[in-house]
Amino acid sequence: MTHYIVSILARIFRFPKRFRKNALAQKNVGNDMPLRSELFSSSQMEEHGKTVAGLHTLGDVHGAERLLTRLAKNEDVLFDVRDFLTRAVKANRRIIPAAEWLLDNFYLIEEQILEAKSLLPKGYARRLPRLKDGQSKGLPRVYDIALEMISHSDGRVDSESLCSFVAAYQTVTTLQLGELWAIPIMLRLALIENLRRIAARIAIDRVDRNLADYWADIISETAEKNPKKLIIRIADMARSNPPMVSSFIAELARRLQGQGSALALPLAWIEQQLSESYLTIEQLVQSENQQQAADQLSISNSIGSLRFLSDMDWRKFVESLSAVDRILREDPSGIYDRMDFNTRDQYRHIVEEVAKKSSFSEKEVAREAIGLARQNTAGENRGKRADHVGFYLIDKGLPQLEERVRVRPTAIDIIQRIGRRYPLLFYLGSILFLAVIISAGLLAEVRPTGMGGPLLWFVGVVVLLSVSQLAIAVVNFFATRLAKPLPMPRMDFSEGIPPESYTLVVVPTMLTSTENIEDLMCALEVRFLANRDANLRFGLLTDFLDAHEEKLAGDEPLLLLARQRIEELNRKYRGNGDHFFLFHRPRQWNQQERVWMGYERKRGKLAELNLLLRGGSGSGFSLIVGNIGVLKEVKYVITLDTDTDLPRDSAWQLVGAMAHPLNRPRYDAKKGRIVSGYGILQPRVSVSLPGTNKSRYARLYGADAGVDPYTRVVSDVYQDIFGEGSYIGKGIYDVDAFEKVLRDRFPENRILSHDLIEGCYARSGLISDVQLYEEYPLQYRADVSRRRRWIRGDWQILRWIFPGVPGPDRYFTKNPLSLLSRWKIFDNLRRSLAPIAL
Repeated sequence: MTHYIVSILARIFRFPKRFRKNALAQKNVGNDMPLRSELFSSSQMEEHGKTVAGLHTLGDVHGAERLLTRLAKNEDVLFDVRDFLTRAVKANRRIIPAAEWLLDNFYLIEEQILEAKSLLPKGYARRLPRLKDGQSKGLPRVYDIALEMISHSDGRVDSESLCSFVAAYQTVTTLQLGELWAIPIMLRLALIENLRRIAARIAIDRVDRNLADYWADIISETAEKNPKKLIIRIADMARSNPPMVSSFIAELARRLQGQGSALALPLAWIEQQLSESYLTIEQLVQSENQQQAADQLSISNSIGSLRFLSDMDWRKFVESLSAVDRILREDPSGIYDRMDFNTRDQYRHIVEEVAKKSSFSEKEVAREAIGLARQNTAGENRGKRADHVGFYLIDKGLPQLEERVRVRPTAIDIIQRIGRRYPLLFYLGSILFLAVIISAGLLAEVRPTGMGGPLLWFVGVVVLLSVSQLAIAVVNFFATRLAKPLPMPRMDFSEGIPPESYTLVVVPTMLTSTENIEDLMCALEVRFLANRDANLRFGLLTDFLDAHEEKLAGDEPLLLLARQRIEELNRKYRGNGDHFFLFHRPRQWNQQERVWMGYERKRGKLAELNLLLRGGSGSGFSLIVGNIGVLKEVKYVITLDTDTDLPRDSAWQLVGAMAHPLNRPRYDAKKGRIVSGYGILQPRVSVSLPGTNKSRYARLYGADAGVDPYTRVVSDVYQDIFGEGSYIGKGIYDVDAFEKVLRDRFPENRILSHDLIEGCYARSGLISDVQLYEEYPLQYRADVSRRRRWIRGDWQILRWIFPGVPGPDRYFTKNPLSLLSRWKIFDNLRRSLAPIAL
């Protein structure tokens, strides 16, 4: 009979098999009760945190990945319940408030399940400390913390209670940094687990209510149409052995009570059955109402907590509770507190990685790093880079720290250390080995044809050039996987650039027409609005177009318009001094080019500007608009191309990176170049979306932008392996370092493309997490012309590969460039010949 009844219900409502009987339901979805223990106040939660910490015992517990399996099962149950309840609604069945909450917010639950999957990769939980015993044996300790938190708050998680609970826990046992970062995902998993438990109970109770509706319909219809058979129907119900649970009793009572004396008979039979267990219908109805209210509250709390998890600033949470962070804030240089979050987090993760490879805890490793920094502050060493704790975490002091904490390096660590010690040897050796092997194999196929002598040598060179592109691509591919990239450390200037880092943003450009000037002023204003700061100024470095005469009739109107627009901007944005400037140069006769032009073009503009910033008379400029008195303290210059955008907040990020003590340039007078830190920092450069939509050519080829395609291929590899990037003319430089290393360095009229060679002298670095945008050439001819300028400029610095290089007086001097810089120059030349060879 029971099987007959359930089959009828299954056909009517098509609910999953796992919910068809209570016994079967418990087998499939479990009989787990909701995570609902005694509710604790804030002070009680703190005490409970200490208690839980005292009960936890860690151990090397091996086993399968249970969290992912549990998540998959919870997902299946929740989706089945959702479908089951949806069909009940479509059948006009009444559902309880908790079920309504579940259906109305299921989109959020589904979203959180997807996010949990993405945040919990396979093997992630195995890297976390796991419990040795207890109900959560084999599970991550932090997951049990999440369960306890939710159990004693009825699924309600807020920042205050969470922080107090974890802080109290850490007064007994310190959590690892990885565990603190894992708390959000563990809370998400625990909340999904709690929702699954409540949802399963809602579904099982729905089955009981469906059964009550079935018997209520039969009994009511029989009482109305054939009252004589009512006793038979009641007997049928009794023989079917219906579940004497609150959900069944409450629904049946709701349907039959007050419907007439005849319908009191089945309720009387129910009352008699309950009396054997010392229960009444009223008690079970009250119990059912209380359970529904509790389930509704638990679901609403859990869903609210899922929203909280998405809105919570977990960076502040981790920093406020990290024991490692508290220790690193004792940095004797005082730099750590003033860095941005990503840099501080990078330091903490280095501490975490070092601790994993030694017997020292994370706190002990951090203490040792602080100890090394304090040792260096004594005596004559005070004020140097080694005062900063970061020197021992991401710089040359790391080996000292690893030796101090007795790190046990793995085989991969040993290989990486050797590679870091001789990076250029391994890099170029690998390229040469691959290129020679492949070329030799190809030439071996050519030799039997009788080719020999000069022709064979010529073919060999062509083959080697062609194969070199493949060899470099292969080596770069593996190098980027073996060399772990480190983000550039940066100060936090989000609240304002300090006076000691005063910065000028300049755009070297040409005045060509009234439309051109209006566009230049509009773009300059947009850059200003996106990066407003009291210690940031903006200017244009301008020349006229080349001409056969010193002055043309249209020059003065253009210059007057540019002056008026700059003055208008300064009036529009009044502040502490002028914010906008115009530095214009007159044409000079170039004997070699046989034309009137701006002296040394872009390089000359920047050289004249640097002289002006360092107390020069500014005689190189024919017109300066703006009060240059405010520019005396300029320390950094951000230089952009005409079509380069400066996105919001990118200016302070560039300045913050330059101002970090580990990035500050150090000039070696003997070598004649910057040997550590960076004189120039180059951000990533990508094609703007509007720029790619201006022409079909830009849409087709603009996707290959970023750092320009000519140097982009290896720019990241250089930074990751050698700690240097390739300068492409858009970035930030230290004025003093730039002038010291480049002033009167190059011969006149000899270098067209100067960016790469300047980056070699001043040591350029790549900031991969700061991105600028520029337009891509709209036409094929413009693109080819641009590439021609690059290639021509690269061949003009060919001499910098050799031991002697020309100076400003045409006399040769010893080449100060490193082997890496010479390779960069040679590689650009090789790449310019590769298309011909292919």
